[in-house]
Amino acid sequence: MNREINIQHDQNDKQFYVTIDGSRAYLAYMDLGKKTLDIYRTFVPNALRGNGLAARLTEHALQYASERGYQVIPSCSYVERYMQRQEKLRARQP
Repeated sequence: MNREINIQHDQNDKQFYVTIDGSRAYLAYMDLGKKTLDIYRTFVPNALRGNGLAARLTEHALQYASERGYQVIPSCSYVERYMQRQEKLRARQP
């Protein structure tokens, strides 16, 4: 997906989301207090899959957490794998 996407943050529903062509992809989290977020779900509808939206939502959420000094619990298996891949990439850099 080459188009610019605008990720929104719904703090009431505790989601980062993007709506494209009427379809909504989102990442949901719980604020556990004590500067801890539990990211427990990512969802991308079939019409939007294969465009890297889950990765972009995850990256956005992790950046949000980092900027605010939050720890992240990756209860969502996608987010857990994403974080592991990023850690491996950082370890390979000189």
